[in-house]
Amino acid sequence: MNQVAIIGAGPGGLVAARFLKSQGFSPVLFEAHSNVGGQWDHTNPMSGVWPQMRTNTARMVTRFSDLDHPEHVSLFPRNTEIAAYLRTYAEAFGLLDGIHFSTRLVGLERSDDAWKLVLETEEGRRETHFNRVVIATGAYNRPDIPVVQGLEEFAGSAGVIHAFSYKDPELYRGKRVLIAGGNISALEIASDLAMLGADRVATAMRRQRYVMPKLIAGTPVESYGFTRAAALRQEREDPEVLARETRNFVLQYGGNPAWFGAPEPHEDVRVAGTTGSQNFLNLVAEDRISCFPWIDRIEGRRVVFTDGRAEDFDGIIFGTGYRLNLPFLSSDLRETLEVGEKGLTLAEQTFHPDTPGLAFMGLYAQIGPYLPVLEQQARFLAYSWGGAIASMSEGEAYAACEASRRNRGGDLYQHVQSIRFARLAQCDPEGRIDPELADLLSRNAVTALSFRLVGPDALAGAEAQVRAGAARYGRKILT
Repeated sequence: MNQVAIIGAGPGGLVAARFLKSQGFSPVLFEAHSNVGGQWDHTNPMSGVWPQMRTNTARMVTRFSDLDHPEHVSLFPRNTEIAAYLRTYAEAFGLLDGIHFSTRLVGLERSDDAWKLVLETEEGRRETHFNRVVIATGAYNRPDIPVVQGLEEFAGSAGVIHAFSYKDPELYRGKRVLIAGGNISALEIASDLAMLGADRVATAMRRQRYVMPKLIAGTPVESYGFTRAAALRQEREDPEVLARETRNFVLQYGGNPAWFGAPEPHEDVRVAGTTGSQNFLNLVAEDRISCFPWIDRIEGRRVVFTDGRAEDFDGIIFGTGYRLNLPFLSSDLRETLEVGEKGLTLAEQTFHPDTPGLAFMGLYAQIGPYLPVLEQQARFLAYSWGGAIASMSEGEAYAACEASRRNRGGDLYQHVQSIRFARLAQCDPEGRIDPELADLLSRNAVTALSFRLVGPDALAGAEAQVRAGAARYGRKILT
């Protein structure tokens, strides 16, 4: 039997299905929602996308290699355009007929030589068995709100939510709102509210991160910082040197948050961390967003901060991340995979040697766009199972699991991780293309297309598309 059960019809599930199909498998997708798209369908109850949200990554890295966005789509597409893109992708590869919608996985365990799936539908529960299963349910659907003294008694009229539940800025028009957290979602929501009618917008952060804009002189930031050259340098350079260079890069192109009126971040960028937002720091400089340290306690509507300052707020929105959400795994599987709230133990984020026929997609924290990484992971998975490349040996898999334990919880960079999966899938172009094209790749953002030049599933016309993309989205040379 060549059938593979894929749990989830978001980006990870769809791209896994596409490449498994290319290897002769018959993917059967089970999706809890009534449509494809996962997080990108804002009508999905498991989506944290808000209706007005645009991508925070540029269009050339927010796509798969087989399909470009329509020409009218802007440099930073609307979430609805990404949802439409994913449906078009599913249609293009004949995946829709193999999707069971409104079907949720509620149980997964090993049964003899197969995997037993317990599925919940509108008609009730049923069991089915597959020899191979791919879990592609996403890593961002279980909100993590930290413990704060007095939070349960907060008396503001707009209440307390997590960024996952933020859907309508109109609910905060004329109100005083505190956004707690310093990641991209928190800064984007704060920016939204400051420009869309909130009376007062403030942020509370445990630490001030360095903030990069989405565009530098009209060019996507990925074309400056997420290049192939930058990824390869990360692999070989001393971490101390990299940290200093990263800080200098951020100061040159994004500036020090303190120059805009935000708190001074830690000098070591590895301690402070980085995030992105096109408008946040400018709004701080305009006194449309105020910055506070973390929350000490809450007294009714009053929020007291760790520096002793206090203010009244009508609403609080926590942009404080997510915990891993895999409630359907059996207790044996949870023990084998060492499942925690921030990760699980897997060889190359994908397999475990003690769970043959079971794979995972996209369950890692990442800085930068996911779609190029998901595509290379899907190819690694599909080629391993299909025989296009040699599968990892047992010894290699156990060693990779040990590396997974050591590195748990760390953020992965998109350009670095894309290259890593591409090497595993034997489709990385390094040493396999002419020097002039290699130099072009080195100077530009790492895209999914850059891995269709060589290896399994090499794409006719990929080079022409890579060159056109570099001319359109790459750093401009003034003459």
